[in-house]
Amino acid sequence: MVLHNKYDKETLKKFLDQEGLERTTLSFYRYVILEDLETLRDQLYAEWEALKVLGRIYIAREGINAQLNVPSENLDAFRENLESRVAFKSMPFKVAVEEEDSFLKLKIKIRNKIVADGLDDEEYDVTNVGTHLSAKEFNEAIKNGAIVVDMRNHYESEVGHFEGAILPQVDTFREELPKVKDELEDKKDEKILLYCTGGIRCEKASAYLKHHGFKDVNQLHGGIIDYKHQVDNEGLENKFIGKNFVFDDRLAEKISDDIIAKCHQCGAPCDDHTNCSNVGCNLLFIQCPNCKAKFENCCTPKCKEINALPEETQKEMRKGKLERKRFNKGLQNPDELKDKIKDQLENGFNILY
Repeated sequence: MVLHNKYDKETLKKFLDQEGLERTTLSFYRYVILEDLETLRDQLYAEWEALKVLGRIYIAREGINAQLNVPSENLDAFRENLESRVAFKSMPFKVAVEEEDSFLKLKIKIRNKIVADGLDDEEYDVTNVGTHLSAKEFNEAIKNGAIVVDMRNHYESEVGHFEGAILPQVDTFREELPKVKDELEDKKDEKILLYCTGGIRCEKASAYLKHHGFKDVNQLHGGIIDYKHQVDNEGLENKFIGKNFVFDDRLAEKISDDIIAKCHQCGAPCDDHTNCSNVGCNLLFIQCPNCKAKFENCCTPKCKEINALPEETQKEMRKGKLERKRFNKGLQNPDELKDKIKDQLENGFNILY
């Protein structure tokens, strides 16, 4: 039995276009002890592939974390499949705000943890988490002056966040936990509000803060995704401005019409992320339509030049035969990219990337 996808991205896109099925994008997670992970992975792959599920699913001894899409006509059957396992019964789904082609293939991977946190098990008790707040309760707490903390990475919060939230400038969740704890060290008796995309990072973050002596820790139930649904369904004030970054091919969902970010190349108002087309770079950055055309989906003139080389030449470069520098997922400061472009223009593209 083949338990992985064999096709490239373009082929997968064609398959999806030809399929012509309406799909529902959703996510879910649960902290629950799972046994015999390899057998579980193989079973889930076979069963979910039969239901035409596409997505990225992580399983670990501590639980499951899934982002996926499923043909809407198979949604009930998928729910029944989950219900057939005690560990996954009554699983709450978070349905996407905007529906596009979110995933192109099915991947189910075994991980040490369903969210990489860099913590020892003694540093938190995931059964002792913060108070879960509805959108209405979250809004009310903000109104009453609670401290709001974004538990996502900087490239997520750059395009959208709650008004007045603390926005840690980090690339990873494992960096963020100790940073938030230290920043709030003198606020242990105050009301803390945590939020993230769908809630999974806040489960660990709230348990971590409570373990370190924070008295009044709260988290947005269902994360930003469910917040948007509650706001729309209940006619609540939307206190989230901009887009919600998502980890699939859509890259973001619009929560409000505000554009709070700028193109990293020219500074024009823009909140559209792209990955540099130069595979050896693959930098995630914000790029407006004009710069996308000018740089041909690349982050710098150098990457544009490399991307135009024959594929075999690029492969040789990626093997390390030419010196190259790897960049982080995003940019803490958009000026870094502007300086990079300026240096390359002034030096005739001789700066290695």
